[in-house]
Amino acid sequence: MKILQTVVVKQVLTEKSKQKLLDEYHAKKLQIQKECDQLRFEMKKLEKANRFQSNSLKNHFEKEVDMRQEKLKLLEFQIEQLHILELGSELKEKEVQAIIDVNEGDRWDELLNHKTIVIKDGIVDEIR
Repeated sequence: MKILQTVVVKQVLTEKSKQKLLDEYHAKKLQIQKECDQLRFEMKKLEKANRFQSNSLKNHFEKEVDMRQEKLKLLEFQIEQLHILELGSELKEKEVQAIIDVNEGDRWDELLNHKTIVIKDGIVDEIR
């Protein structure tokens, strides 16, 4: 019989992977900042055209900008944490589903142990 099991994928932090993560975080920051600028521009455009029928539309714009500001704060925190982490640290990247064979006589406890795949610079380094 085959069953599905969740497998954790971890990434070993190397110079290359650290730089890649930093680049991804900075690209996300730039995208979010562009979205904030666009929202502010649209809000001012509506204000100048006097198209605000109620404060609810303005509140909606402000809420969207605030949500993006929170995302920016989170990204800043992640960048700070990445600088603190030592090379060789393992970062949980994601979880995937794996098909596991279950046969009569197998130790159930061992089957349920969480499996882990360790990735180093894009290559599977270890399966635990």
